[in-house]
Amino acid sequence: MTSIRRHCIATLYLLLFSSTAQAWGFFGHRLINRLAVYTLPPEMIRFYKANIDYLTDNATRPDSRRTMVPGEAPRHFLDLDVYGDSALYTLPRSYADAVAQLGEDSLLRHGIVPWQVARMKGQLTAAFQAHDADRILHLSADMGHYVADACVPLHTTHNYNGQLTGQRGIHGLWESRLPELLSNSYDFFTGPAPYLDRPTDVIWAAVGRSNAAVDSVLRFERELSQKIPADRKYGFEQRGNLTVRTYSRDFAREYHQRLNGQVERQMRLAARLVGAFWYTAWVDAGQPSLDTLPRTPSEQEKQRLALEAKQAEQAPSKPVAGHEE
Repeated sequence: MTSIRRHCIATLYLLLFSSTAQAWGFFGHRLINRLAVYTLPPEMIRFYKANIDYLTDNATRPDSRRTMVPGEAPRHFLDLDVYGDSALYTLPRSYADAVAQLGEDSLLRHGIVPWQVARMKGQLTAAFQAHDADRILHLSADMGHYVADACVPLHTTHNYNGQLTGQRGIHGLWESRLPELLSNSYDFFTGPAPYLDRPTDVIWAAVGRSNAAVDSVLRFERELSQKIPADRKYGFEQRGNLTVRTYSRDFAREYHQRLNGQVERQMRLAARLVGAFWYTAWVDAGQPSLDTLPRTPSEQEKQRLALEAKQAEQAPSKPVAGHEE
């Protein structure tokens, strides 16, 4: 990585961390999409960097759609454990084959994130071929979100919030509290995005890597909870005008130490993979020139985003089947 690119990443890193982090769902997703831009080759980075605020701001859009778009929630996770110990190797890589084997009701109940990423890779390739700038940006931002979700261990298990093992709240601890407190010391330099010869296999491998970490995510929290009493495990902090109960700084730091950099590694992997999927889609499209594309989203795209944001604000708050906590 060039010294200029390193400097750019370091600068945006400091800017992002100057404000309070808001969880993988907000701060983390936005940081991952933003960092992914700097993994791209010169032929892509000019267009992507010109639109880096779009890609950053809209990295969280899929989460805002969860309560108002049918079928959105399952795109963020996959409960591998409900399909048996060998599910990573036996689940069909083709979504059509998976529907034929398991039924779409089961798939939507237990998540489809790797199939979603594979589908979007094809859509992004087509957008590059069509030279459709708005669609390239729209798909890139959304795809970055789902790739990042696949890198979260608790997005790969039915016990996604420790609700089955008396560890409710662990999801927020892992993907929110730890980065909020400690990510200013993380190393996010990933090198240039690689071309993915087999992108479907890559996203499934990412899900498998995340799932392999579930045991340590749960076990270390359980062991630490047995050691530290509740009055030291939790504390209260001011968040704006609210006083909220959260995991204490001491508990979070010791948990982070036991995980030995796991959250940092997964965030770094996510940034690298997001860039890799963008890059691979562009190469597979024939490496079209992006220099002739508009440097800002169209007015139509801005209006579409504004309408979607308004609909999300007005959508009634209701439980969503699938990892709703």
